[in-house]
Amino acid sequence: METFGERIRENLQRVLTRIREAAERTGRDPDSVTLVAVTKGRTPEEVLALLEAGCLDLGENRAQELREKMEALSDRPWGSWPRWHFIGHLQRNKVNLVVGKVSLIHSVDSLRLAETISRRAQNLGITQEVLVQVNVSGEPTKSGISPGELEDFLKKAICLPGLSIRGLMTMAPVVSDPEEARPYFRELARLLKRAREVFPGSRLDLMSMGMTQDFEVAVEEGANLVRVGTALFS
Repeated sequence: METFGERIRENLQRVLTRIREAAERTGRDPDSVTLVAVTKGRTPEEVLALLEAGCLDLGENRAQELREKMEALSDRPWGSWPRWHFIGHLQRNKVNLVVGKVSLIHSVDSLRLAETISRRAQNLGITQEVLVQVNVSGEPTKSGISPGELEDFLKKAICLPGLSIRGLMTMAPVVSDPEEARPYFRELARLLKRAREVFPGSRLDLMSMGMTQDFEVAVEEGANLVRVGTALFS
């Protein structure tokens, strides 16, 4: 009978193979794409199985759950292995639970949040790397800066001390056919290219987009961070 750990390992290899094939279809280096395993709602034992299978980039949606998982794994020999990503909506009153604890915050969606992160990072004497979440689809239920406001936002946020804006993130609408997500991913790539032109001195090199339903299309459109959960644990 297949063990839990073996199933996680097989799922991981399947996802990595799909990422590699998607990258190769567009002439990209598969190693340029990082898989961020979404561990929302997963137990420490499930996370540990992922770590042992070789997946070291983990993404959490909730600040409290992030802290609990980090504490649960801290007494393990591999407790320092994961590169934690915060990928969910971040409330300003939870910034202290996240800044300095994660390698990358994917979801900066307002100037007030950026300023709060900046202040916390300065207090800690660190630089926190972040992505700007852009609401490319325009859906009112999704967080994010509107495409039309992005340049003005970046002009203000790039100057904040203790903050390093590394790129953009978006969430495509839930679609039945992954191809329907392609225009949204293509638009984020266009916005990132434009931002690099407008702010040539900034390190805007990351694009986080694509989840279980559409990550292959996202890779084809230039994603170098994909956030996958269900396909790893199903």
